[in-house]
Amino acid sequence: MEMLELLSEHPVLFTVVVALFSLLIGSFLNVVIHRLPIMLERAWRSEAAAIVSEPPAYDLPDVPRYNLVVPRSCCPTCKAPITALQNIPVISYLFLRGKCAQCSTPISARYPIIELVTAVLSAVVAYKFGLHWQTAAALLMTWCLVALFMIDLNTQFLPDQMTLPLMWIGLIMSLYAVPGSSFAADPRSSIIGGAVGYLSLWSVYWVFKLLTGKEGMGHGDFKLLAAFGTWFGGWESILLIVLLSSLAGSVIGIGLILFRGRDHNIPMPYGPFLAIAGWIAMLWGSQILDVYAAVSHPLAPHP
Repeated sequence: MEMLELLSEHPVLFTVVVALFSLLIGSFLNVVIHRLPIMLERAWRSEAAAIVSEPPAYDLPDVPRYNLVVPRSCCPTCKAPITALQNIPVISYLFLRGKCAQCSTPISARYPIIELVTAVLSAVVAYKFGLHWQTAAALLMTWCLVALFMIDLNTQFLPDQMTLPLMWIGLIMSLYAVPGSSFAADPRSSIIGGAVGYLSLWSVYWVFKLLTGKEGMGHGDFKLLAAFGTWFGGWESILLIVLLSSLAGSVIGIGLILFRGRDHNIPMPYGPFLAIAGWIAMLWGSQILDVYAAVSHPLAPHP
């Protein structure tokens, strides 16, 4: 209790503690980002093989298990296992100078970047909400969005194993919503938000497909926006997230074309832009909507 009181009275200390802990979470997210798509692909192949009565090769007894825990992380070149001292977030990367300790193969800077980004975003959440149950929920959302951002960027796929639990968590939180809270809508708004979130992108998907014969986005985008709807509630939040994601997509897309020469005909996943917009809406969505209401109706009486 004394520790909780200390953290509650010193928000900067609480923010630092959350940031340090989130460095470890970022290290784990690196594992999730790399391994979860592989695990899902193996599961799909296993199911497909079962349908055609062919035993999948990776389910044979002499093939090691592969999940988020085993096998141990190792160098992809020399297969040397990564020790605990070599797996300290950010510090180990700097100490090893970005190279494998055994074969000196360069280690991608993506790993410490994800750890740092996770820590920074978590620190912002902790400072914004303080020592409150909402902070735990917002941190969970933040960590999931970091993983979803990278997985969709790498594979153009948003796994149901992450989007659907977020949607159910939003619905459960709505049962304990406190009036005036930053998020966690009441049950009615949460259900409406989830439905509007899913059906809005679902409708865009089918209109685009009927007009062009192509698929403009994946079904995971529907589910992620539905999850945001259950958390924040109402159609206003959904509209805000769609607008913010479109803005983020435009800025990043134009930047990649101008500064990196990216071919504008190459499709870009929509999930990362949704993740950015959803995180912004979680922290400042109500304030943005209030500013918009004040600007659009400057003479309206204030409560």
